[in-house]
Formats: sequence, structure tokens, C-alpha cells
Amino acid sequence: MNARVKVVHLEFDEFASTTRAISDGGVFIVVEEQDVESWIRYSVTVQVQGLPIPVPVVSMEIVRRTNDGYGLTFSDG
Repeated sequence: MNARVKVVHLEFDEFASTTRAISDGGVFIVVEEQDVESWIRYSVTVQVQGLPIPVPVVSMEIVRRTNDGYGLTFSDG
């Protein structure tokens, strides 16, 4: 499933991205120009954008980086 998402780190920044994969354990987001390598192991919030209904904000952790994006895992908050 591909979805537009907003990723927010409360102390540093926020950016928009697109998911490439969503699973029970987390998501992979495509990031072309944003450099958040230093965010590895940081907690962020993620919210799906562009839907006609309210969507919850989900707590996640950035756990890996590839050439084209980041892997995030769901966290308890």
C-alpha cells in the first residue's frame, strides 16, 4: 500500500513522504532528498495524509536507512 505520510520529530523537523511498504511491524518510507540519517533510533510520529476521515498519529522509531528511504517500526509511544 502506498500512502502519503507526514513524519515529525518533535525536536528537529518534519517532512512529507510516501510509503512503499506497510506491515504489522512497521513501514518503509521513500525519501529522496531528506537527510535524516542522524535520526536512526529516534522516535517520530507518522500520520497518513489526504484521507477524508481523521487518521491517528502513530508513534514509530526509525530503525534503518537505505539508498532510497527509511525503515520504521511501530513503538509504544
